[in-house]
Amino acid sequence: MKDYMYLALATDDGVRGYAAATTHLVEEARQRHGASPTAAVALGRALTAAALMSGLLKVGQRVAIKWEGTGPLRKIVVEADAKGRVRGYVAEPEVELPLVDGDFDVPGAIGRAGLLTVVRDLLLVELAEGTVHLATSDISGDLTYFLEQSDQVPSALEVGVSLNPDGSVAAAGGILIQPLPPYDPAVVAQLKERLQEMPPVTAMLAEGQKPEAILDEVFAGINHKLLSKYPLRFECDCSRERTESALVSLGREELQALLDSEGEAVVTCQFCRTEYVFSGEDLAALIATLE
Repeated sequence: MKDYMYLALATDDGVRGYAAATTHLVEEARQRHGASPTAAVALGRALTAAALMSGLLKVGQRVAIKWEGTGPLRKIVVEADAKGRVRGYVAEPEVELPLVDGDFDVPGAIGRAGLLTVVRDLLLVELAEGTVHLATSDISGDLTYFLEQSDQVPSALEVGVSLNPDGSVAAAGGILIQPLPPYDPAVVAQLKERLQEMPPVTAMLAEGQKPEAILDEVFAGINHKLLSKYPLRFECDCSRERTESALVSLGREELQALLDSEGEAVVTCQFCRTEYVFSGEDLAALIATLE
């Protein structure tokens, strides 16, 4: 299991914590999208945040998170499900900005103004959707603000991505701490303070610490149990069949216009960059089914 997440539960104090290692799935996303260092860090943080949020889901449920800002990246969209399958993209993966105080300028790339939207498919009649203004434009602060403002759940969230000199991902991961009712606010505040005192999660992962060891350090002195281990991976559910259905939904006239002008259709999945090619014969066959 390359990437995974652990759940720790402190029953007496009503607190749960998730720690995830996402190095491999973030590196796969970086390669698929040809992302620059700045874009790779921004996308990697968002993918890690989605992976952590997947721990809050039940079987069959999904979550989608979208950052839309005034910066040159324009938009980041990530999705995850209860099985730990994560995918995502950044609208402008080639954007690169100078470092700020030795760190990647993710806030500048996303933009200081914008919106964060979280949509959860909880298998109900309607999707659960919430939107807040960007709080920090650094991924962690924005999602923490959403959880506290929209969900009314005081949370501590840290996600990080570090890169090798060649731009590949050296380490990626994150931590999410949330209370379970009833809970003692002082315990949540204590854990938040401990997270701030600890080294960055990427530094601990780079040194070889595992998510379960990181959780033990976070909950040091608090009675807790390591409960569940969740596999995580970059996986897209696109397919030729789904792409074909999307083409059919364009209608006969648009398909005929595409056939006449291009002679074929090339459709690229935004999330994983897989390319689906439909020849002239393929398009003609689709048009025939609509006649």
